[in-house]
Amino acid sequence: MKLHGIQKMTLLDFPGVVSCTIFLGGCDFRCPFCHNFELIDGTAQPIMDDSELIDFLKSRKALLDGVAITGGEPCLHKDLPELIRKIRAEGYKVKLDTNGYHPELLKEILDEGIVDYVAMDIKNCEEKYALTCGLDTIDMDKIKESISLLMNGSVEYEFRTTVVDELHDEEDFEKIGELIGGAKRYYLQRFTDRDSVPFGNLSAPSFEKMRKYAEIATKFVTNTELRGVE
Repeated sequence: MKLHGIQKMTLLDFPGVVSCTIFLGGCDFRCPFCHNFELIDGTAQPIMDDSELIDFLKSRKALLDGVAITGGEPCLHKDLPELIRKIRAEGYKVKLDTNGYHPELLKEILDEGIVDYVAMDIKNCEEKYALTCGLDTIDMDKIKESISLLMNGSVEYEFRTTVVDELHDEEDFEKIGELIGGAKRYYLQRFTDRDSVPFGNLSAPSFEKMRKYAEIATKFVTNTELRGVE
């Protein structure tokens, strides 16, 4: 498998675990606020393969405890479980980031018990999901199945939403809350612009709006927190 990027050490991406983060290419969504669009449009070239990653991990056992796998969308890759097994064979914990659109592969990974933590994006309420993903239509049954797999499973998980002022409002978070009601934890991340974001004219909500959205979500998910808001 080809890897398109690596952050060699982070204390932020994998809760409670000193880890590296690896980036896989490709995604079936086209979110207009994506920070990693170069992984989707093909401009980010591979930097290593899985054998080189394992060599890197062998050399970092004194420094790292885990590997966070992100993208793009990792679950597009049917050989993802094999990559995870190789990483775990070196003694590392594994966190998976996913958009939740591949419940069949997610189920395979969860059933095998080869990940320690999953972070799933919740893009928006059902009515605005396709819009927020940059698509004309979306199969919400897949999203709902992934939500159910995580909420009814034994693996630690979080749901998270990147909040964009032009795409989200208070009513959306009422509906998102209903969608994930009773979840273990939910994070609201404030959108920040950068050069690689594919579409302009998007902005971050005010701190007051972020706090209001979190207040709404807390009615449904007790452990709701803001991330990236100071």
